[in-house]
Amino acid sequence: MSATDWYAHKSIGEGLYWIQEKFFESSNRANIWLLRGSHQDVVIDTGLGLRSLPDYINTKGLLGDDPQRKNPILAIATHAHFDHSGGLHQFEQVGVHSAEVDALANGDNFETVTWLSDREIVQAPWPGWRAREYRVKAVQPTHILQEGDVINLGDRQLKVLHMPGHSRGSICLHDGDNKMLFSGDVVYDGAMIDWLPTSRVSDYVSSCERLVGLVDSEQVDQVMPGHYHTFGAKRLHHIASGYIDRAGTCPARFSTFAWRTLAGLVLRASNTRGIC
Repeated sequence: MSATDWYAHKSIGEGLYWIQEKFFESSNRANIWLLRGSHQDVVIDTGLGLRSLPDYINTKGLLGDDPQRKNPILAIATHAHFDHSGGLHQFEQVGVHSAEVDALANGDNFETVTWLSDREIVQAPWPGWRAREYRVKAVQPTHILQEGDVINLGDRQLKVLHMPGHSRGSICLHDGDNKMLFSGDVVYDGAMIDWLPTSRVSDYVSSCERLVGLVDSEQVDQVMPGHYHTFGAKRLHHIASGYIDRAGTCPARFSTFAWRTLAGLVLRASNTRGIC
């Protein structure tokens, strides 16, 4: 299967594209965002990496046809989990938060929570492909991101907001001028996952409090999440404040503990084989 068959995209406007992996039918299917700038283009999250994302972007002409095109695309992972970081190795420039650099550089498929099944891939990317053989390939990040870093695209800037909780190195990228938030898995319109081995509820609560603050201070109008559909400030406030209210309850604490224990056992069992 070619890259042009594997992916599909939609133009959101103003140099922003929403890319998805058509044959990865799962709640784990991540949104891939391509944002063009006058100086630098950025891909935010890269999916599984089963087919070449750069080839798709180039074949579809999503970067235009300027013969003096600027720097190579910068691929940024909002966090290291497999559904977001699997395609990072396809890019020359790679950015991730400092807390998850080692996981990517070492090909640590426990921390990338590589957890994929055959039934989620409804059409194999090549003959004989099997989910049990899938691994996130090791990649050495070229851009080690920290809270407050600014990624200059030329005509727009993205500010790095370290928002741990879902994972230790989770980030959002905030386009303050356009009041747009690329949120990764920090927040999306679905059940927020705080029970993975490197998740921490107390951090997640703090991150959600920051999200509420962004809405209250009118710094976000639109959210481009890591999964599902986009949504606005009112919905962001509702999701984040709802998590804060639920997180401290006894049922929530028990559920988180039980799921974290189960997830740890499954991930260790499924990632004991060699890493490619």
